[in-house]
Amino acid sequence: MRYAVLVTGPAGAGKSTFSGSFLTHLRTSKRTGHLVNLDPAASPTSFEYEPVIDIKDLVSLEDVMTELGYGPNGGLVYCFEYLLENMDWLEEELGGYDDDYLIIDCPGQIELYTHHPFLPTLVQNLTRMGIRTCAVYLIESQFMEDRYKFFSGVLSAMSAMVNLEIPWINIMSKMDLVTANPEDSASGRNGLRARKDIARFLDPDPLLLVGPRGQEGNTENPRFHALNQAIVQLIEDHPLVSFLPLDLSNPDSLETVISHIDYTMQYGEDEEPKEPHDLDEGDFQELE
Repeated sequence: MRYAVLVTGPAGAGKSTFSGSFLTHLRTSKRTGHLVNLDPAASPTSFEYEPVIDIKDLVSLEDVMTELGYGPNGGLVYCFEYLLENMDWLEEELGGYDDDYLIIDCPGQIELYTHHPFLPTLVQNLTRMGIRTCAVYLIESQFMEDRYKFFSGVLSAMSAMVNLEIPWINIMSKMDLVTANPEDSASGRNGLRARKDIARFLDPDPLLLVGPRGQEGNTENPRFHALNQAIVQLIEDHPLVSFLPLDLSNPDSLETVISHIDYTMQYGEDEEPKEPHDLDEGDFQELE
């Protein structure tokens, strides 16, 4: 059985860094893992490990922009449409990897996950090839600085989950950047009031988005009050999104995330089933 993890999320969320740490963990655990690059704009220096399959060997954004005169976004869409027309190339490239763990690093344009048919079609092809697939969606912890920015991330994650329809894990990355000092929050270095609020972001509390009008600290434009109420109701009615915290400076944090990925895909299902690791109470105390 072959396994593939699509590493998705907006630009700057730490997808390539996570992919490298993921591969390091697999190799340390004596497991066979490989990096697949599906970002036609990626720089070779952005990877800790050289990809065994690279979309740039088929088509690169730079070439498309130069030869066809497309801009970055139009060029990216062209690259993926070209890949869809040449899926036999990807299938041939993937053919040499049996019983392996493929980490597929995807680009950071979120519209590719939310409404473009590329990734759903890719997933269908991976399934047809007998590759068991799941996706992780990263947003960075700094999204917690602003509740409106945070919920835009929640909604984009929800949209991507609905679009792809595969096993899914959301990750709050760069948790090492979240300050434990409330004075840092007041000085503007981090918008979190206190680390005790983190649990409300990891399992999104819709009440963070909207409160009573006139409440201190609530600068919401009254015209958007009804819209925010509707978004709150949507999240309450469809509680699809929760986040695992990822702090790459903490090996236990990475182990927890990877154990959830393994469990989601039932990695090694012929072996004794393993429950995913969870952060214990002490781990949460460290975050608080």
